[in-house]
Amino acid sequence: MNIVVLVKQVPDTSAERTLSGADHTLDRESVDLVLDEIDERAAEEALTLKEAVGAEVTVVSMGPDAALDAIRKVLAMGADRGIHICDDRLRGADVVTTARVLAAAVRTVGDLGLVLAGNATTDGQASAVPAMVADLLGLPQLTHARELNVEAGRVRAERETEHGETTLDAPLPALVSVTEKINEPRYPSFKGIMAAKKKPVRTVGLDDLFPDADGIGFSTRTRVVEAVPRPVRAAGTRVTDDGSAGRQLVAFLIAQKLV
Repeated sequence: MNIVVLVKQVPDTSAERTLSGADHTLDRESVDLVLDEIDERAAEEALTLKEAVGAEVTVVSMGPDAALDAIRKVLAMGADRGIHICDDRLRGADVVTTARVLAAAVRTVGDLGLVLAGNATTDGQASAVPAMVADLLGLPQLTHARELNVEAGRVRAERETEHGETTLDAPLPALVSVTEKINEPRYPSFKGIMAAKKKPVRTVGLDDLFPDADGIGFSTRTRVVEAVPRPVRAAGTRVTDDGSAGRQLVAFLIAQKLV
């Protein structure tokens, strides 16, 4: 059985980020890029299942050349092989195009048993791509899982929502998206880092996944038309308690239409 884990390289949330003046997409030359933390947890779950049921793990990522670093990290953690989708025509791709391309890459993996992904990326936070990929592949989707179990050809996931806890169950193959509560990802060992350099990574483009890519409308359906810097934080209003602080505070809240 093959387990596919979908990962993405994203801006480090602790770093300053800037946008390109041309199309308002991320300026990747000026920001530190890392493997998305939630995708690390999806990868960890894939590797835990690999050890439990004897599966193989294929890591798939879509992005420019630098995205190979994200794939290599998961390979260092213990995945077996990678697929890197790299094509300039996918720059700024929206969730629909992203899902179509990822689904096409997953279809190239034989003996598919399970697809794992994070429930949302820290940059886009659309929370839609895993469900879209499942729909395109015709797979049952078990989303926002905090606990996962695979046994006897079925997958069972525990989901926690604001309304309570839910148990989801489906036959394999299936797609599961996980939350940050699923596990704590392992650190790649030195041995794993060295081994990752020899593991196969197949680089594919749109022409490989869709022989007629130029004619089936892969232009993104959304675009940012304007972006402005966040305004400088203004000084707040200081209230000195001379016996009338309460009234001053209420007057301020009323003026701001907060009460």
